[in-house]
Amino acid sequence: MKFGAQVGCYRNTWDSIRTVIETMELGPWESIWFADHYLPPPGHRQEEHLNAHEGFTLIAAVASMTKKLRLGHLVVGNTYRNPALVAKMATTTDQISHGRFTLGIGAAWFKREHEAFGWSFPTMRERQDRLEESCSLIRTLFTSNEPVTFQGNYYSLDEAPLAPGCFQKPHIPILVGGTGEKRTLRTLAKYGDIMNLDGWAGGPMTTEYFHHKIRVLEKHCNAVGRDPSNIKHTVLMPIMVTDEKEAANKFISDRHLGEGSAAGPKNYVIDRIGEMIDAGADEIMLGGIPTNTVDQYLLIAEEVLSAFN
Repeated sequence: MKFGAQVGCYRNTWDSIRTVIETMELGPWESIWFADHYLPPPGHRQEEHLNAHEGFTLIAAVASMTKKLRLGHLVVGNTYRNPALVAKMATTTDQISHGRFTLGIGAAWFKREHEAFGWSFPTMRERQDRLEESCSLIRTLFTSNEPVTFQGNYYSLDEAPLAPGCFQKPHIPILVGGTGEKRTLRTLAKYGDIMNLDGWAGGPMTTEYFHHKIRVLEKHCNAVGRDPSNIKHTVLMPIMVTDEKEAANKFISDRHLGEGSAAGPKNYVIDRIGEMIDAGADEIMLGGIPTNTVDQYLLIAEEVLSAFN
């Protein structure tokens, strides 16, 4: 079983993040992931002055200081960057890491950071339209051996080459963030390679919910002529290992988490993870682990991940 971690990149320092990266590289972890925001989510005004490290810069640093860990974002906000620029940054990172990069991309949701940094925040429908067009453009760039000309409703290219291209063959995997049944999963079926069930979104992290989303995805795959077995299924699960009930409740309430999380004694966390493995998850990313110390990372590796060796 593959295990990764979404490492916090807000309200902390680069030195604390680097220590976690070094610890994970030496441990049983398979992958490391960062979010992509410019203000610390969920968006409390009194916290806007706190650190929010830029996601792609962090990933480039991880690529150059590790040899084992696969790396990516959960997920890049499509509205922050031109998709051709994203493709260029992705292939450069893939080259630096010698093929360990996954491009995770979503429609973006954080209205306040768009306001703060002067970006337009379109309607949900337009953001979904833009995401679909971006994924089409990026996949075309990833897979073309020739310069790409592209004319969409929002983005255009004029004989744009992508060099260097993807280190990975046939191309960098694309993870489409979100499980919206009408649009997001359809975009995934058309252009993506990895589904991610996000526990931060508050959905019920149950076998039934997981299988329901997969069935919806399979219907979209059938509609667009895509083999659903070519798409991997992953889970992001916020966790905290503690025997203190108050600490577990605080972890859940402070982060507004629901059934998508696992906070409590070691055996409870192991059981929750085991449910998703039995449901058929190809990889589980653990989130919410404090980055101001490596103690929880060491504890989880020794007490939780070891149960699945």
